[in-house]
Amino acid sequence: MAQEDEEAALNAASGLTTQEAENAFALSVVQTGGISPAHIAKAKAEAVKKSGLLEVIETSGTLEGVGGLEQLKNWLISRKEAFGEKARNYRLPMPKGLLIVGIPGTGKSLTAKATASVFGVPLLKLDAGRLFGSLVGQSEANLRNAIQTAEAIAPCCLWIDELDKSFAGSKSSGSTDGGTSARVFGSFISWMQEKQAPVFVVATANDVSQLPPELLRKGRWDELFFVDLPNQAERESIWAIQIARHGRNPSDFDLVQLTSASDGFTGSEIEAAFTEAMFAAFASDNEPTDFTIAQALASFAPLSKLMAEQITSSRLWAKGRARFATLPEPERKLRKLAA
Repeated sequence: MAQEDEEAALNAASGLTTQEAENAFALSVVQTGGISPAHIAKAKAEAVKKSGLLEVIETSGTLEGVGGLEQLKNWLISRKEAFGEKARNYRLPMPKGLLIVGIPGTGKSLTAKATASVFGVPLLKLDAGRLFGSLVGQSEANLRNAIQTAEAIAPCCLWIDELDKSFAGSKSSGSTDGGTSARVFGSFISWMQEKQAPVFVVATANDVSQLPPELLRKGRWDELFFVDLPNQAERESIWAIQIARHGRNPSDFDLVQLTSASDGFTGSEIEAAFTEAMFAAFASDNEPTDFTIAQALASFAPLSKLMAEQITSSRLWAKGRARFATLPEPERKLRKLAA
């Protein structure tokens, strides 16, 4: 076995007991004729499921499936070897995590899922709602168990989706739940600050105003990125990705016109519009065309209109506080939103 494969197999088996590791190795040999890190990781996933607090996300998503966000992608790619032996020998600090904030539907969660594939490690999802229990001290114990499980599985990525909703009540916790949320939140940020295990935390949030200030300060995260509405080049890339994902050839469509017609649309809205066009074409026993897609776009009210004030406020907050996931063009100004 090559040294790289041996290291990958050992990393895949970390967190398993001796007996569990032996069983995983034996099963891998029987099924594949050798020791496969992927099969060992599946055995570890079964162990994680027993806790009920963490979920192993099996995803084949990569950064190629994310349209645009080149700044964010380049940042991740530059750290893809951060968990390897070479980085340890270089005395490179262990990466802590990444917080992605911005407009709903712009690819934050999709990028979070793809992060694990960049690092080549398992992806665990923490549902903060599962942490809170009815018994005194149960919530704090659940957080400790979730952290211990993640550290046993390490190296891994720990994904926390919609972080703003998970800890939104910590400010008024004393008058609502006896301070439980505040204690859980305090334990979490202390672990984020002090952790030594190779657990890369990638979190997403829509409404940054709901996040406690102490969660945003330097030292908790390696970087804070803001994801804006996709620009022209990003929308064209998203159209090509979505059309190809649904088994059609992007060259059969006028991507330039579709890009222009979808100004102000998020990536999720572009996907929804193409799906709507496919349903309309299927009902008439035809293939989707530029015309059917244009009809679908005309029926949508994008978030850039529904949430114009909130988006403008988020943009103003991000300036000087976060890195933009897309490098702005020198002559390009932030898009003016319709009221």
